Amino acid sequence: MNVRPTSDRLRETLYNVIAARMEGARLLDLCAGSGAVGIEALSRGAAYVTFVDQSRKMCGLIETNLDLLEIPEEQTEVIQSEASEFLRQSVRRKTQPWDIVFLDPPYSTDHLKLLEYFASHAAEFLAADGLLIVEHHHKNALSDRIGTIIRSRILKQGDSALSFYRNALDSEG
Repeated sequence: MNVRPTSDRLRETLYNVIAARMEGARLLDLCAGSGAVGIEALSRGAAYVTFVDQSRKMCGLIETNLDLLEIPEEQTEVIQSEASEFLRQSVRRKTQPWDIVFLDPPYSTDHLKLLEYFASHAAEFLAADGLLIVEHHHKNALSDRIGTIIRSRILKQGDSALSFYRNALDSEG
């Protein structure tokens, strides 16, 4: 299994940037891996986290960690699914949008198709003033604008980068 967890340092940087958005937030941890990003969100005041990973083993690990930390089941959902399939199902089910979506696919993954699909349904995935954060290799240059989502910030640390996107339609009225 090829798992590359978000480093503690990068996670600390992430939460320093989004700390003010955490209280009561709904977060989607897409390509969740160990679930560390979503679990930390809960510890920082997020109301609800949806964890999605394609690996049955990783989903089991997330559930074990949630149980060990005694996090109430009504605050979480763990779903075994490939990221693009989960997003397609969310559109069909008309899932409530998230305040923050953290996307951390394997660095070898082509982010563009997933981001294009996300952008084509951004209003369905992101709550008003919501934020999409994509972790990627710093040499994997992502576009500043993909459909209706625009990058507002990029942070680089080591080999990793975090790109922060918002729905452009939120600011256009």
